[in-house]
Amino acid sequence: MRTSRIRTTALAAVTAALALGLTACGSADGDSKASGSDKAASTAQSRPASNGDGKSGTEQANSTDDKASGATDEIASKDATAGAQQCRGDEMLVTAVHRFAGQQGDHLLVTASNQGTKPCWVTSFPAVRLGDDSLELPHSKKDNPGGDKHITLQPGGKAYSAVNLFDYGSRHQTAQSLAIALRGADGHESPYYSVVMKGQKQQFSWNEADVLNWNTQKPYDF
Repeated sequence: MRTSRIRTTALAAVTAALALGLTACGSADGDSKASGSDKAASTAQSRPASNGDGKSGTEQANSTDDKASGATDEIASKDATAGAQQCRGDEMLVTAVHRFAGQQGDHLLVTASNQGTKPCWVTSFPAVRLGDDSLELPHSKKDNPGGDKHITLQPGGKAYSAVNLFDYGSRHQTAQSLAIALRGADGHESPYYSVVMKGQKQQFSWNEADVLNWNTQKPYDF
């Protein structure tokens, strides 16, 4: 009987030891899983929100603001252009320079500058009369297309045209002045006014002459 009690007591001790071991293992696993969850949550909280291209939420917001600002600027620019009026002679400074006198390519470079405080537009080609001649010069047949477009000039902005001069011999006209008028969208010209001649060789001669469209670049700039 004593031997049986010893064996039973030993078995109970082993069983208790195994139970404690299993409880300890289960506790360790639980702690490990909980620790892993806490770590993941901590990582998620410390990591900035981002989209597929790796930009943070703040960067995305800034990018969106920049795009919105750019779109607003573009709309404002279009509105300013759309609200521009036709350029008027009393707000324009128009000058002419006789270029390549006596050479092939002889012409008058016409420069119009917006001296007003608001944007304005020019279109087509200027109506031009040379010297005392009352005839209006025709548009050049060799000109580039696109003369029907409005060229918007900001305050201080410039547009360029040119009078092509053709001198075929002794039966020609000579002058050192010209007058121009700006055309409206319907092609009708405003009142003529004199143009300021610049340069040393202001006198020019011609048998025939024609005019180029307004442009933002100087024609024949060689």
